[in-house]
Amino acid sequence: MKTLIIFTHPAPESLNRSFLNSAMEGLSSNMGSDSVEVLDLYKENFNPALVFNDEKRRRSMSKDPELESYRKMIQRADTILLIYPLWWGRPPAMLMGFFDKVLSSGFAYKQTEGKILPEGLLKGKRVICVSTMKGPKGYPALVLRNAHKVLMKKAIFNFVGIKKVKFFEFGSMESPRGKQEKKLEKIKDYMQKLKPV
Repeated sequence: MKTLIIFTHPAPESLNRSFLNSAMEGLSSNMGSDSVEVLDLYKENFNPALVFNDEKRRRSMSKDPELESYRKMIQRADTILLIYPLWWGRPPAMLMGFFDKVLSSGFAYKQTEGKILPEGLLKGKRVICVSTMKGPKGYPALVLRNAHKVLMKKAIFNFVGIKKVKFFEFGSMESPRGKQEKKLEKIKDYMQKLKPV
């Protein structure tokens, strides 16, 4: 089982980094460190901005050589673990730009003549989303009607063929009473017990 962790937070010493460390510790003890690959989008200086011109056309994105290494990472992975904060009720623009550029037509999905919806090409994988927020845990469900989960599960991952999507939404992360250690331990424990897809 190969796991790709896509980490998206600009602060080197953030709580998100602690979640990354907990996840890696759990995964390494479960399946060995060789089976875990980490993509830190900020450390990578990933450019999330789409550019279309005479050299870069939307229909050619799945063959863009600048994105080839990321496509290979996703192809290798059985499990894609995303660790990110929720800002304005959604993942950071850096992560959304990664999806815009890498999950392109011809790689992540294809349109078949005569069918209304495209066919997802990333079947057989699973996604685990670990997100943090300053607000209370129930905020996305009560105020935003689970917009974050709908976006990630339905609009992105189900669309590209990934049906197994698990969420961990941790709130009150900046509160001294936020029970951060228990939350970190929960992720470590989950990764230690993770079974093949």
